[in-house]
Amino acid sequence: MAQKATKTLAAANTRRLNTTLYLTLAFHGLFWLLRALLFRSSFTRRSLLLYLFLSAPQLLINLQFERHSRPTLLPDGSIKRAGEDLDAPGLTEYMWDVTYWTYGCVALAALLGDWMWWGMLVVPVYSVYSLYRVYRGFKGAGYQDAAGVPQPGPAQSKRQAKMEKRGGQKVAYR
Repeated sequence: MAQKATKTLAAANTRRLNTTLYLTLAFHGLFWLLRALLFRSSFTRRSLLLYLFLSAPQLLINLQFERHSRPTLLPDGSIKRAGEDLDAPGLTEYMWDVTYWTYGCVALAALLGDWMWWGMLVVPVYSVYSLYRVYRGFKGAGYQDAAGVPQPGPAQSKRQAKMEKRGGQKVAYR
């Protein structure tokens, strides 16, 4: 059972990347199929540009996942590199959110029309809102709790106030 964690990660990455590839082909294929067969009259140059511009981030994210997370095998079948963890928190989670949100927007744009591409604005608007909340939290000395009630900053003790009044803490070397 040597390198069990590496084998498990490689298997999970391969499974998830294959699923993502099939879903991407299905959603984008559905878009092209419906636009070619049912909604041919509404498929204009503007519609094509919207599709290319707004689905490009998701396609680039899939390319990034493939490059960094697809396991690399040696000729004898052993694992050379398992790839990056696709369940990692932080940026990887955000990239999965963009991928799934794009799937929804592509499907809705295929079924209901180009005005559904406005749904793609939710991602950058939410990002700006989150950054503003972080900025507002850093701006004040205090912070806000989960309910949004402002809390005071840490209070200074009398001893700390006296030390600062005298010129700060002196370090004595022996």
